[in-house]
Amino acid sequence: MQFHIENMTCGGCVRGVARAIQTVDPTATVDADPASRRVTVQSSQPSTAFLPALEAAGFSATIQ
Repeated sequence: MQFHIENMTCGGCVRGVARAIQTVDPTATVDADPASRRVTVQSSQPSTAFLPALEAAGFSATIQ
């Protein structure tokens, strides 16, 4: 699954996004590209499960 996170602009943001995703699924694989603001997640959880955790961490995400 992929997310677009408009305010993910640096390595610190990438770490925050990864932490937020892994609060929902600690085994999730996260690949983030701050230049394109795209995050690819491999998880057994549905994509909608990650949106509240990302929002709580300060990252507004849309599912791609």
